[in-house]
Amino acid sequence: MATDHDAERDAVTAAIQRLLDGRPTRATGALTMLQLAAEAGVKRWVLTHKHVDLKEEFVRRKAETNGIPPPFQHLHARAIDAEAAAQALREDNDRLRERVAVYTQVIHELRTELDRRTETSGQRSLVRTLPTSAT
Repeated sequence: MATDHDAERDAVTAAIQRLLDGRPTRATGALTMLQLAAEAGVKRWVLTHKHVDLKEEFVRRKAETNGIPPPFQHLHARAIDAEAAAQALREDNDRLRERVAVYTQVIHELRTELDRRTETSGQRSLVRTLPTSAT
């Protein structure tokens, strides 16, 4: 009986290490109790009722890694950096769009005022209209 108990503990301990190292053999690599049980080749209740200390160790060690196996932590950090950079670019793009809208309105108002003054004075405008397409 003790050998079955010890074998289960050894299997669970090895499975914990494989999952946290990011090199599972049976499971998908997710850091869940169900995946730990599958990786260790035991039923889930074995973890939650027989080997509670190993379950708690897994939960504690998983929390230390934020739920991300060490081999993937650098990728997670890069993803966070990329998301922050993308957000900054979106905000910058929004500011530039607002500025272009303001400039468009100013140009329209200036052109309207120039046309109005040219019509009332009867003089030829010194401002030349640019072609709309480059040739």
